[in-house]
Amino acid sequence: MRPLLALLLAGSAALPSPALAQPADLAAVQEQLAAMQAEIARLTAQVAELKAREEARETAPAPVTVAAAATPAPATPAAAPAPAIAWKGAPEITAPGGWSFKPRGRLQLDSAVVDAPSGAGNGLGTGTEFRRVYMGFDGTLPGGFGYRVEADLANSSVELTDVYLTYKASKEVTLTVGQHKPFWGLEEMTSDLFTSMMERAAFNSAFGFERRVGVSGTYSGKNLIVQLGVFADNAADLNADRNNSNSVDGRVVFSPEVAGGTLHLGGSAHFRDFNDATNTSRYRARPFVHTTDVRLVDTGLFSASGERSFGAELAYVAGPFHATAEGHRITSLRPGLPDPTFWGGYVELGMLVTPGDKTAYRGGAYDRIRPAHPITAGGIGAIQLNARYDRIDLTDGTIVGGVQQAVGLSAIWIPTDYVRFLVNYGHLWIDDPAVPAWTDPDVQADTVGVRAQVDF
Repeated sequence: MRPLLALLLAGSAALPSPALAQPADLAAVQEQLAAMQAEIARLTAQVAELKAREEARETAPAPVTVAAAATPAPATPAAAPAPAIAWKGAPEITAPGGWSFKPRGRLQLDSAVVDAPSGAGNGLGTGTEFRRVYMGFDGTLPGGFGYRVEADLANSSVELTDVYLTYKASKEVTLTVGQHKPFWGLEEMTSDLFTSMMERAAFNSAFGFERRVGVSGTYSGKNLIVQLGVFADNAADLNADRNNSNSVDGRVVFSPEVAGGTLHLGGSAHFRDFNDATNTSRYRARPFVHTTDVRLVDTGLFSASGERSFGAELAYVAGPFHATAEGHRITSLRPGLPDPTFWGGYVELGMLVTPGDKTAYRGGAYDRIRPAHPITAGGIGAIQLNARYDRIDLTDGTIVGGVQQAVGLSAIWIPTDYVRFLVNYGHLWIDDPAVPAWTDPDVQADTVGVRAQVDF
């Protein structure tokens, strides 16, 4: 606008002065002057209008810009949490949704000597064996399901042990289908990894306590466990058409806290019908170790259609101390003949002598002892000493299988959670032994055994 004003002033300065104009030209000059004045007026009006517009623009509020709604970008799916790996003797893999998987296994290498009178053949004396070589895996599935598959590979053979599927129906109730133990009793339900002697009491093997295929349920409350199941034969026996036995097995355990420890009161009942093509029974036991196949007490085969048995359990656990007493009574059913009854039992005392170590008990059975001062932390591990009296009586009426008594001592060193070394000594008295060459009705024998064990 300022250049336009300067131009107007310059134009007006260039106009001819009226005093200098000639008369002839006066009319023309006046006419030109009038035209220029009109033009100046028009230009002045335009300048005023432009100035007003400029002032209006300067005082007007800034326009509000409304941004267009942005289209949301597609959501990126959240990455699934990675599986977690924990170490529990072996890697345990867990994933969201209830998935888990863990390999499992155990190795037990035994060596033992049985010192007894000659005449039993080559079965006694010194022997060495892989007592157990278990390999398998277990885990959980979505929906409250669990599983375990395990086999014993010892001595170049394969034998299925635990093979089952579980369902957690509630916090207290678990259902199981497959091959598992029919709730025999305290020591049999305790894993062989945690027993106080190299072998369980004689009646456990003599009465045929084994895993069988079946379906069962377990109620586990604060102080009460109730177990009940229906079973057929062992998985290996089911391959033969002649093996069609069935049984009903149950167990109840009450374990209240008493005087700073846990009192274990238990009982079990078992009713089995053979339903086999050839119905026979046989009860026999080894001499306190497993490295020999010679049985010093043995009923031999006899006819029977089934069996009924009952077990009683009593134990007390307090800190490093434990005391156990257990017995089992079995009757063979022989239609038309007397039903013989056999029984076995043991009593035991044990103590962990290393500071801070405690006997482990959980779920109606003894559990893994974890050293308070393992060798991995500069300690010596846990040391447990145990003493036991064991008896089995396989004589009743016309069936004379003999009576075996044993006093056993054991020392167990547990350097870490998953490694054990055991030393066993046993002195045996056998009445009416099953070895024909032993003409003396009363025989004594001694056994010494050692075991190296690792599991994961």
